[in-house]
Amino acid sequence: MKYFDRRGFLKTAGAAAGVFYIAPTSWAQKSPGDTLNTLVVGFHGRGQSHIGGMLALKDRGVRITALCDVDQKVLSGGVDQLDKKGFKVTAYTDMRKAFENKDIDLVTIATPNHWHSLAAIWAIQAGKDVYVEKPVSHNVWEGRQLVNAARKHKKIVQTGTQSRSSRAGIGEAVKFVQSGQLGKILIVRGTCYKRRDTIGKTGAPQPIPAGIDFDLWCGPAPKDELLRAKLHYDWHWQWNYGNGDLGNQGIHQMDLARWFTGEMELSPRVWSVGGRLGYVDDGQTPNTQIVYHDYQKAPLIFEVRGLPAKPGIVEEVVKDGKKSKQKKESMDNFMGAQIGVIVHCEGGHVTVPSYSGATAYDKSGKEIKKWTGSVDHFANFLDAVRSRKHEDLHADILDGHLSSALCHTGNISYRLGMQKNPDAIKEQIKGDRDAAATFDRMVEHLKANHVDVTKNKLTIGPVLTMNPKTEKFIGNAAADKLLTRDYRKPFVVPAISA
Repeated sequence: MKYFDRRGFLKTAGAAAGVFYIAPTSWAQKSPGDTLNTLVVGFHGRGQSHIGGMLALKDRGVRITALCDVDQKVLSGGVDQLDKKGFKVTAYTDMRKAFENKDIDLVTIATPNHWHSLAAIWAIQAGKDVYVEKPVSHNVWEGRQLVNAARKHKKIVQTGTQSRSSRAGIGEAVKFVQSGQLGKILIVRGTCYKRRDTIGKTGAPQPIPAGIDFDLWCGPAPKDELLRAKLHYDWHWQWNYGNGDLGNQGIHQMDLARWFTGEMELSPRVWSVGGRLGYVDDGQTPNTQIVYHDYQKAPLIFEVRGLPAKPGIVEEVVKDGKKSKQKKESMDNFMGAQIGVIVHCEGGHVTVPSYSGATAYDKSGKEIKKWTGSVDHFANFLDAVRSRKHEDLHADILDGHLSSALCHTGNISYRLGMQKNPDAIKEQIKGDRDAAATFDRMVEHLKANHVDVTKNKLTIGPVLTMNPKTEKFIGNAAADKLLTRDYRKPFVVPAISA
């Protein structure tokens, strides 16, 4: 089988201005039994799991041969870590230089969100198969370009939503619901009740930490001043780089919710309400949010809560003879899920409270069936790389794009919103199934955290209608503008025809 057409690659490369091109990988010349050389890009956080995951699969013909990170401390630490395990790797600061290495076959990407799509597309154009973390995109348009690139170049691209590899657990629950044994789906709900404390208020630009190539860190995003205390991780809560907890943790549950409904397009109608409440800090994204995707078959309602069930109680703890104070907090739980999915059906419901299991209940709340079990997500990626069939992936890039984009469109509504009092918000959402009840529960949650929404008003976004075929909004230029971004040259995501 011919896996990569170099002439076709170069022809495509020449057709798009501003796109980064290099020679294709050597994988086309390898037999299916040969060792696959892997590059891990970005490993200050989640990328450590990529390293561990690939090392655990060395008996399946994969090895880590290169690491890339813009933080020299992180990079040298990763090289030393592997060196101690007996693995010699090449270190790169600039991923473009790494992609020039024709001996690299696979690329795994765990950079900040704003780099995901461009890094994956560059890797694909260089002839590599790709494992890219969630969300696969920072905006809707670039996610679709990533899907197009994967299909055009016939590359295997796995999304890092590892719950999709819970085939014996969640997958069986999906089959159960879709078989109609609980009747029609009424609502599918995702919950992301995960504690997120303040990131602090700096009040002035911060120095860039030593050893970091900040130009490369920013990449396609604006190279603005650092307006938060920590460069790493807290980018999740600023729009230029992250997508809030909806696109951080919530993407997992958004994906599972869509798995149950089987929807393979974006919702035709979406709105969002929420706010960043309970503290004032440098974060921009909401820590409390509802997103309502109005699919025809059943609405998909998503809830984000970063504040606890109630303010924490500070208690004294004695450990090793030393006294200290710590805050004891718990999170809300809705029908058995804190970070999970609830599928409301005519004859009962299914709760997915974890990454690998689900339980079905009848209308009285009695448990009637339980499922559990998962396989290795990285191993599934390798299997598909060997078979050359993207259909073998548990989390193909198309699923990754759609689920990520549902987070993005919800955030777009929020970002275009206005602050309103609770009565005005309830008037706007009163016609949507279970919207008012979901909103009332959110208000009560905020009240428990001493947030008065008549004074600290919530932001309600406009109801946005979309053409799911074109992935464009209807009659809203401001919303359409947020489907993409102004890319900073030379870090420009190319337009790739389907």
